[in-house]
Amino acid sequence: MFEAGKHWAAARGSIILAAFMAAAIGAASPAHAFQEPLQRRVEAALAAAPAGTRFGLVVTTEDGRELVAVNPDGRFIPASNTKMLTTAAAFANLAGLDQPDAAGGASVRLEGGRGRNPDVILTGHGDARLSSAADCAVDCLAALADAVAARTHRVRNVVGDDSLFPDQRWSPGMSWNNIQSRYGTGISALTLDDNELTIRVIPGAAGQRPTLDMLPYYEVLNLATTVAQGPAELQFQRMPNSRVLRLTGTIVAGAEPEILHLGIDDPALFAAWRLRALLEARGVRVTGGTEVRHRPFERTDDPAHRSAPLMPRPAEPEPLARLTPPPLAEDLVHTNKVSQNLHAELLVRRLGLAAQSGSIEDGIAAIAAMMARAGVPRTAWDLSDGSGMSTYNRVSPRAVAALLRWAATQNWGAAWRATFPIAGVDGTLARRFRGTPLEGHLFAKTGTLNASNALSGYMIARSGRTLIFSFYANDVPADAGATEVMDRTLALIAAEN
Repeated sequence: MFEAGKHWAAARGSIILAAFMAAAIGAASPAHAFQEPLQRRVEAALAAAPAGTRFGLVVTTEDGRELVAVNPDGRFIPASNTKMLTTAAAFANLAGLDQPDAAGGASVRLEGGRGRNPDVILTGHGDARLSSAADCAVDCLAALADAVAARTHRVRNVVGDDSLFPDQRWSPGMSWNNIQSRYGTGISALTLDDNELTIRVIPGAAGQRPTLDMLPYYEVLNLATTVAQGPAELQFQRMPNSRVLRLTGTIVAGAEPEILHLGIDDPALFAAWRLRALLEARGVRVTGGTEVRHRPFERTDDPAHRSAPLMPRPAEPEPLARLTPPPLAEDLVHTNKVSQNLHAELLVRRLGLAAQSGSIEDGIAAIAAMMARAGVPRTAWDLSDGSGMSTYNRVSPRAVAALLRWAATQNWGAAWRATFPIAGVDGTLARRFRGTPLEGHLFAKTGTLNASNALSGYMIARSGRTLIFSFYANDVPADAGATEVMDRTLALIAAEN
């Protein structure tokens, strides 16, 4: 549900795909031994895609023998296939993934208080799962509010501190129009509720404005209208770093409420704002404001340290209370299964902490070191983020196939593969390949961005052997989507191997 962008074209027609598979299996029999080679038939299948679509495909055996190669060294926008590189680097570099995430949990402390009320400092450490939901049971902001309320009933400012990472809320190449949505929400070491705000839009009587059910974080200009009958479509617009939201469009009278998901531009401020409300609900009087502490970021040409704070980050004082989230391995599964952009971006910054900066650049440097160990040429890929939302990202099919092959030989390779969606079963592949021999036998990361589709991973062929593949479609016209052609092509290859 978090695949980048809204133009998500899931493969349609399971019956058509199943029939294609049956035909492909028949074509692989001895009676059809004189038909064209598989490479040519794959190229013919790709020719059925919308005109102008540019494909890249590599399929190999587990030992690296290439079975099919279409523009294998071309450079393609990988969309959310980027998360494969980020999560692989997490498995390769971060220790204790199967243990509770003691390093990542948010903390709270009291600061000052000599002759005045203390400030409450809420500090983030890169955890993606902190929650303020009323039914929260694990990793809850309420637990930190309880700790403050047990110590004092009067405080001055409530401060959100996300200075563990430099202030890089959006990566280079992020489309500005995605910033207002959940797909492009701000990235911060202090993350709460996935850094998104939901609005429940409830239709009124025909001709009337709908009612909005939401936390009062944004100022909403409600210009939407309830209509007696369709079309029904709501839109929201908000300028970056603005808290004024414009709601337009229509909703049908008597229909179920619509749920909109809005991005948060300053997550540390939002988290402090929510903590303040929880403190006040517990009888704590807040006499000051809601503030933030960011760490400025500057670029440097020094390759040994690509990013640096403008001033050293002081040691963090002892907290009043600190949360311990569940194991990070669980979040790696979530990140790849549903293609969660924010969580992937937090991972790349946590990788960057190995170089003390917590920056995007140093996180990508960790990915680069892993790719070098995998034997992938540096010219075969470029990344500007960890999620795939950046339009600057490029990979080649041969490079990603090489990573997949290398990862399979690592002691964490099976755990990494288990984070991938399974065809026809779960995640972003739940509706694809259903009713075909590849249902339950293809394990791959999807990717969708404007004019781009991607699918890379492992599949079990007709023979029972595992094949490695990396498949990209770029320059797909309009909203046509290339997933159906890609799925049929993979079905053909699996059936003939």
